[in-house]
Amino acid sequence: MTGYILRRLGEAVIVTLGVTLITFGLLHALPGSLARDILGPRASPQAIAAFNHANGLDKSVWYQYWLFLDKLLHGNLGYSFQFNRSVDSLLATELPRDLVLGGLALILSLAIAIPIGVAQAVRRNGFFDYAGTGVSFLLYSMPQYAIALLLIQLLAISFHVFPAEAPQSASALGMLAHPAGLVLPVASLTLVTYAQFSRYMRSSAIDTLAQDYIRTARAKGLPERLVLTRHLLRNSMIAVVTLVGLSIPTILTGTLIIEQVFNYPGAGLEYFNAALRNDYEVMLGITVLVGVVTVVGNLLADIGYAVLDPRIRY
Repeated sequence: MTGYILRRLGEAVIVTLGVTLITFGLLHALPGSLARDILGPRASPQAIAAFNHANGLDKSVWYQYWLFLDKLLHGNLGYSFQFNRSVDSLLATELPRDLVLGGLALILSLAIAIPIGVAQAVRRNGFFDYAGTGVSFLLYSMPQYAIALLLIQLLAISFHVFPAEAPQSASALGMLAHPAGLVLPVASLTLVTYAQFSRYMRSSAIDTLAQDYIRTARAKGLPERLVLTRHLLRNSMIAVVTLVGLSIPTILTGTLIIEQVFNYPGAGLEYFNAALRNDYEVMLGITVLVGVVTVVGNLLADIGYAVLDPRIRY
């Protein structure tokens, strides 16, 4: 197991380097000039040349990439001239609020999808199964922004139950202090995530119900509740654990749409604004962060295999 983890960590480093290389090259291929964006359209050629020299922008792209990697190894994601602060401090402010949104949505979607998926498998081809499948397909096929706008129209505009705008607190605890404003963004993200998890849980539970050890447990007279909790649930969770590991970065990046719709102050909204301002350092820092989270999510999913099923060996 230790050797497998070390190999996966080595692969993670290679994948992360590939992400940084591709992202760095694509961002620097975009038209425009950082110096012109920062100094303004009336900046003199001498001022632009001085700015480029001071920030290493007059060097080759490969040398600039090497400088970026050197800063990255020292925990420096760059400096945002638009905000006049480091990207590290910017993300340290934004990410806790993202964790509130994505974490609540992930927990709620799992809490709903797992029991419903198991119930659909146990009552396969019944009314409850068909109804759950129809709801899951409907939610899965709808874009996130459509679900968010429908919730705003129904619960914020028509019935005035919840506010249409998310809380604007500067901290994660401040966001939790206004739960009414979190309901709609968390619900929007939860509904899409639930649709994915419930389908996987149903399929995995159906496969597990066909295994011999389930028949043996029932033949021994074990109560159905214990059959479902001890034998069915744990073995069916392997597919869901995989999906959770892969969904962590998806939820993080998927909040971009939700944050834009509800004006939620997080890294997703900041990435969108950085793209509008041509703030390359912020875009690059967030992209690298998402790449690292993706690799870590895959690694955690693989480790979860062995925890849930000791028969799996690496």
